[in-house]
Parts: sequence; structure tokens; C-alpha cells
Amino acid sequence: MAVFRYGEVETSWLASRDPRLGDAIEQIGPVEREIDPDLFSSVIHHIIGQQISTKAQATIWRRMCERLGEVTPETVLAAGEGELQALGMTFRKAGYLMEFARRIETGAFDLASVARMPDEEAIRALDELPGIGRWTAEMILLFCLERPNVLSWDDLAIQRGMRMLYHHRCITPELFAKYRRRYSPYGSTASLYLWAIAGGAIPGMRDWAPNRMASKNRTGEKTA
Repeated sequence: MAVFRYGEVETSWLASRDPRLGDAIEQIGPVEREIDPDLFSSVIHHIIGQQISTKAQATIWRRMCERLGEVTPETVLAAGEGELQALGMTFRKAGYLMEFARRIETGAFDLASVARMPDEEAIRALDELPGIGRWTAEMILLFCLERPNVLSWDDLAIQRGMRMLYHHRCITPELFAKYRRRYSPYGSTASLYLWAIAGGAIPGMRDWAPNRMASKNRTGEKTA
């Protein structure tokens, strides 16, 4: 299993910039998050995972891998929308996957060039694909391309982790921007630890948001 690569350089930098995050990093220890180094299958995987649980995403992805063998533009197109939908996804998502595969197969979208683009340019390019919004594009940059400085405002679990770590009732755009600057250029490693915090990695650490906000701990994504 390939995991996101980081080490002492990143954690020491974050601890020097933010002692509270540094303490959390020391308590939690190494965080391993699986990556998919293949850009095409990573895009497919992340479209599947939008607005469903991690468990449901894993189930559909396993079925797809078993059915298609290798997840490529050719195998996705050969399966067709009906067979993709039968794996457990919505008809709309199946259509997104087919359209993405068609664009790659015909050369209408140059996926290889995305890997060479700066972060914001790559995000804009991916955002133009049907079914992909900014959050999905950012996750592809982190969990496929292993870009070192991805911290997603649209990720509700990231905001939850910040509230828990810093005792904020609300993460405003201005506050988020402050932390983004503080973590740079290693926002991706900070993201790993904020997700771990949001998931309960440190016993006794609670969400300081009002109850209505604290109940929202899923990541959102646009679907059109």
C-alpha cells in the first residue's frame, strides 16, 4: 500500500510554527493515508466518493476493481453507464465517469498535463470536468499527486479539526487563511493531522462549535 509521504522535515516545521499542532503531532504519531498514484483511477475513485460514506465508497470501488480489473478509460467505456450504476452508484455519477473516460480516450482532456501544472492551475483544470468541484480536485492533488501544500477550506472535517485543536466556535474564512499561511508550505501534512484530530485521535478533545454545527462532520462536494 502506497501512503502519503512526509517526515521529520514537515512535522518539525509545523511544530516550530504552531506549538499546539506540534503537541498534537507528537501525541498522535505517524499518520498513514493511502494514495493512488494513477491519476485516471484517482479521479474515478474520488468522483465515486462524493457525498457518500467512506465505507460505501470502498464497497463501490472494490466492486469496480473486481468487475473491470484495471480501471482505465477503455474498461470504463466498455462497461457502460448501466453496468457502472449497477455497482452501487447513482446514474448521474455513472454518467460523470463515462464522460470523463470519453474525454481522456478522445484526447479532449490532457490528464498528463495536470500533473505538471502548479496547484491552482491543476485545480482549475480538474474543476472543469463534469462531477468535479474544487474539493475533489484538492483531494486528487493530495492523495494522487502528493502535493505538499493542500489545505481545503471546503473540507468540513478540516474545519472541525481546527475547532477542536484551537477551541474556536467557528472557522471563518479569515481564520482559515491565517492557519493556511501558518502551515505553508506543508499544509498537506497539517491536513492529515487535522483529519486525525477530527476523527477522535486525541481522547478528551472536543468540538467547540455549537451543537448544530458540530453535528456536521462530513465533507461536502458539488455534484453539478
